[in-house]
Amino acid sequence: MRIAVIADIHANLEALRAVLDRIAGLAIDETVCLGDIVGYGASPNECVEMIRSRNISCVLGNHDACASGLEEPEHFNPLAREAVFWTREQLTGENRQFLRDQRREKRVHDAFLFHGSIHDTNRYLLSRRDALYNFELLHGEAGAVTVGFFGHTHVRAAWTAHEGTVSSELAPELALAPEKRYLINPGSVGQPRDGDPQASFLVYDQEARTAVFFSVKYDIKACQDRIVRAGLPPQLAERLAWGR
Repeated sequence: MRIAVIADIHANLEALRAVLDRIAGLAIDETVCLGDIVGYGASPNECVEMIRSRNISCVLGNHDACASGLEEPEHFNPLAREAVFWTREQLTGENRQFLRDQRREKRVHDAFLFHGSIHDTNRYLLSRRDALYNFELLHGEAGAVTVGFFGHTHVRAAWTAHEGTVSSELAPELALAPEKRYLINPGSVGQPRDGDPQASFLVYDQEARTAVFFSVKYDIKACQDRIVRAGLPPQLAERLAWGR
């Protein structure tokens, strides 16, 4: 199986289209999404419908949970909170229910998918300590699974665990050693925060045991114009050009 892993679309239709077009040329067997289809951007219904129409397996993101009414954005910053309430008003009933129906974590083939942290959609996985905590949960939750994919930070990352040692081993192409366990973040499709404004995703090849990162250019200006026309905070449009 060759699996495309996407995350943090954030209602950025232009970025999602560009990524799915790129995936279509890569001989992919399945595409999975690590959550936050909506939030921040101005195309929530279009993005949800694109995911639904392609039967992309998803887990629930924290913005998905708040925009669909499962949770309240109590800990969101003001910009994120305003975008969530705007999104609630825009979502169709069918798309809202689709978001509400997503599980917070799931196993797909030999990989474990979650959004922020295992058992906590809102928690960030940023440090070695965070990774160690999640490796312990991964072992208890998924047993023989050696690869976990997560999102939420909008930044590519790769953590490994071997014989009690946890380290970061990020590279454009990762060769996954059979004796190690991995936690990997593909970066964000719709709102990268690593200084590169291009949309990001990865391809996990189960047989070759590799994870390869991809960057895709998209029409940032068109997405920015959508956000401004929608009356969302202009800062949400401006940040897309910076990748921050």
